[in-house]
Amino acid sequence: MTKEQHWQAQIRRIAILLAVWAVVAFGMSIFGAPFLNRFSFGGIPFGFWMAQQGSIYVFVALIWIYARTSDKADAEAGLAETDATTATGGEGH
Repeated sequence: MTKEQHWQAQIRRIAILLAVWAVVAFGMSIFGAPFLNRFSFGGIPFGFWMAQQGSIYVFVALIWIYARTSDKADAEAGLAETDATTATGGEGH
């Protein structure tokens, strides 16, 4: 895989994750809230729960997915970080 192909895959990954975030944050929490409020989650209307809690959980999950998949892709492309390539150069924290 060339660096250009790696970068294109990275952009595609970011676009997909941002699309998921937009659907959850805007679609489910704002525009879809009236429909989702027909259902309840722990006694709370689901649309309200998505706006207050669910979208945050999804956002944290997206960050985790991005970090894991990017690290794996970087390693496959030979671009993984090492102590020599980080800003501290392997010095202690």
